[in-house]
Amino acid sequence: MAETPGGAAPSEEERTDGAHAEREPDYRFTLANERTFLAWLRTSLSLLAAGVAVVQLVPAFPIPGARAVTGGLLTALAVIAAGSGVLRWRSVETAIRHARPLPPQRIPWVLAAGLVLLALVSLVLVVLRGAT
Repeated sequence: MAETPGGAAPSEEERTDGAHAEREPDYRFTLANERTFLAWLRTSLSLLAAGVAVVQLVPAFPIPGARAVTGGLLTALAVIAAGSGVLRWRSVETAIRHARPLPPQRIPWVLAAGLVLLALVSLVLVVLRGAT
């Protein structure tokens, strides 16, 4: 009996629908994918907590509305992280089950760019606060 790309012999769960064969993957890959998904959710929750904290706990910035904009950007990044985590989990799970290469990942670049932007805005706000 031939082995599948994951090294396991094809199981009874293997199905063929048209040109795509779906198989039950090695549970370690599924669990690793789930842990990665949970990390995306933790990141999202952290960004959301930071957004709420900025709006509710941080003293007013010298620029009117800066707290609301900063909190809003953090909340937007939280939504992006949670949404992309779900999409990533689903696409990786599908790739694993169909023995396809993993899809490319672009969202970390978006999150990194958003955080760099927020860091620069925060730097400007801190400098302005020190100047007043």
